[in-house]
Amino acid sequence: MIKLFNLQPVTRIVHIKGMNSYRDLDIYKIAFDLAVRVHKTTLKLPKFELFEQGSQIRRSSKSVKDQIAEGYGRRRYKAEYIKFLIYSHSSCDEALSQLEMLIATYPEMTDFQTLSVEYNVLGKKINTYIEYVENNWRT
Repeated sequence: MIKLFNLQPVTRIVHIKGMNSYRDLDIYKIAFDLAVRVHKTTLKLPKFELFEQGSQIRRSSKSVKDQIAEGYGRRRYKAEYIKFLIYSHSSCDEALSQLEMLIATYPEMTDFQTLSVEYNVLGKKINTYIEYVENNWRT
């Protein structure tokens, strides 16, 4: 049998005080809140846009939080955890790209501008957390 991945379990998982679940991570809480807000805001788009740009940004915004949750489930394996955090950061960038399009197309919908600023902040926080895991998770 071919071994596709050389995953070594983390011998000592760094436990952050008070963190028992991915739901305890600030980046997850922020990503969840933003996904809900994106969902509600995109429902105000014109009908034809609900299934085009609206659908695309709803998927990418929900992916940010989902990748954090899935990565947390793999936190025993440092490389896997980092990989999913990077996927989350990539989905955050995708959501920002979608927001830029919506801002250009519907400048009167100022909620998209606010969300864009908040996704920029979230991207920085995810990146900081990736650096934390890289430097503090022991394998």
